[in-house]
Amino acid sequence: MSMARPAFARCCAPASPLAGARLRLAPLLLGLVLQGCSPPPESKAPTAASAVLPAQPRDQALWVELEKIERLLSAKPEESEQQLRELQERSRPGSEERLEILGLRLSAAAQSREQERFQTLLKQLQDWPANTLRPAARLVASCAQARLLKYQADLRAAARMLADLPSFSEATVPLLPLLRAYNLLSTLQADMGNVDEAIENGLRAERLAERSGALWRHADALNALAWFYQRADQLERAQQLSNEALAEALRDAGPMLLYSVYNSRAILFSDEPDKRIAQEAYEAAMNYARQSGGVGVLALALGNTADFHLRLGNPAKALQYAAQALPLARQAKDIASEILALHNQGIAKIALKRVEEGKQDVRRAIAMDEQQGALRYAADGWEELGQYLEKAGDYAGAIEADLQYRALIDRVLRDETRKTVLEAQERYDDERRAKEIDLLNRGNSLKAEQIRARDLALKLWLALGGCIILSATLLAMAYRRIRRTNLALASSNESLKLQSERDPLTGLANRRFFQTAIRRLADSGRLRGTMFLIDIDHFKRINDQYGHAAGDTVLVEVSRRLRTTLREHDLIVRWGGEEFLIVIGAEEADYAAQLAKRLLEQISSPEIRHGEQVIPVSASIGYASFPLPPHGIDVQWERAIDVVDTLMYIAKAHGRNKAYGLERSEARSEAELLALTERMESAWHEGQVVLASVQGPPLGGSF
Repeated sequence: MSMARPAFARCCAPASPLAGARLRLAPLLLGLVLQGCSPPPESKAPTAASAVLPAQPRDQALWVELEKIERLLSAKPEESEQQLRELQERSRPGSEERLEILGLRLSAAAQSREQERFQTLLKQLQDWPANTLRPAARLVASCAQARLLKYQADLRAAARMLADLPSFSEATVPLLPLLRAYNLLSTLQADMGNVDEAIENGLRAERLAERSGALWRHADALNALAWFYQRADQLERAQQLSNEALAEALRDAGPMLLYSVYNSRAILFSDEPDKRIAQEAYEAAMNYARQSGGVGVLALALGNTADFHLRLGNPAKALQYAAQALPLARQAKDIASEILALHNQGIAKIALKRVEEGKQDVRRAIAMDEQQGALRYAADGWEELGQYLEKAGDYAGAIEADLQYRALIDRVLRDETRKTVLEAQERYDDERRAKEIDLLNRGNSLKAEQIRARDLALKLWLALGGCIILSATLLAMAYRRIRRTNLALASSNESLKLQSERDPLTGLANRRFFQTAIRRLADSGRLRGTMFLIDIDHFKRINDQYGHAAGDTVLVEVSRRLRTTLREHDLIVRWGGEEFLIVIGAEEADYAAQLAKRLLEQISSPEIRHGEQVIPVSASIGYASFPLPPHGIDVQWERAIDVVDTLMYIAKAHGRNKAYGLERSEARSEAELLALTERMESAWHEGQVVLASVQGPPLGGSF
């Protein structure tokens, strides 16, 4: 099943290599798309916050107009901005109405990527007068900035903007700002993979939505919860919540709400054997998208429907819908929907054997992703392109796409690792400062004790000589306490260092440790030894068929099997996702081939168990030994990774459950070898390189 996300975020490529292109979840309506922080209209149930709000008369007619705008804002952001700007003239500075209008205008500005307008509106919130709505204004500002960061694909920074959300309560802000903040935080957490936290905060939002008295808000919150449970592999619960959301939405119907619920429902039921529910939901979502009047919304609905037909194995129909979506997305200036339509159009063309046309479309979509800074999605685009080209028989194109994917995902992982390390370093520095302060306090106490002991010794030296011994004892005890503190601090520092160098799931070394350890196997950065790159076959399909918990079990068990196969001093690294990197000191090609065969056997036999489930597992391996015969070429370790990465992909392109090793090459320099690496498949057939092929054992099961 394709992994979808809210409409304002991009979605990962589908888990199955040929299951389809890309999906986007419809806007989890206004609670998730707008994320503004407005107080409730007078007609809604009163909240605990009402007692702290300024005692000002409400403009009830204005509130009615604002709610109408809110429910269609994500479909018509520019039209809504014009209406809101006019209504702001009718609102009082510092009033609830002014706060509501600014929150909605910020939502429209973020959706339209209007940076200048966004900053101007944000300044108005930051300069909010010192009345009882100031905490709410601060929360609205945090939500707005988090939302903009989410559009820019910086989820970590977005979540940090809401780090102080627990300090807000209904005693200090109205109910709706809390509802929308918890909606946004839970969505960010789901996108980052923190599903348990997303569900917990999604449940808070659902309770707040129910208490708001607005049926459409409650339907929206239930719709979001359904998505979070789907991400937690609790599909039955997700579908149940989808049914509840639909029933609630039909009681307070609006085109954007029903579009959102039906689009989510289509995704949740798309992998059921009976496709009728999903197909009916896609058709309903399309109809309500048209009713909403939002050109960008309709483009998104058409793009998602194109994906559905790709996964049904109907690329001609998919191409028809993607071709309709593309001009609408451009008309709406919705770059995300344009990328989606262009990508799905290209994938459909490749499936219809219009390979060169399709490659051009997908490459343009990837380039647009890169221009937007969405490198993760660009990497997913390269990966899926390679999978479809492999199916179409374009192996050279597939290998090129995989090389692009590997280079880009490596950059993404480095960026994410850098951010994680910086965050860990910040925590480490905070802990160290706290311990240093504690140590300083202990030192001050010791000095005070020394002074008191000295004074006491001077006064009672002749009569109470025993006090000198007592003072010395106290000093010794204090010294021992400080020594223990220093030892504990050193131990804590060492523990933090080890934690930062280990993958928390598998216990293997991570990339940070690798950067240090590789120096003992690479003389002046040039590798001497054998490198293996291992990728678990069809790992995304394992996650989809058996669940993400089962996928974690596979990673842990494969890691254990690798450790038992190799020697203690061999370097094993979890390179990223389902990839593992191994570096050993041996340089003999025959030994490398034997070890590759043993690794294939150990990984796949026996099948891995997760509870009652039995999971067949295989892997594809690329390997090479350096210096490389016959000319004794040695390479920088970074270039060695490029070589084995290409070999690993050749193993995948030739059926998986295999290892391919580079035994010999006519190249006489590192530069010549890298040039051959870029066209390894054709260089092999032309005799410019000699590859060894190792077949893995027969598998006992299939997907």
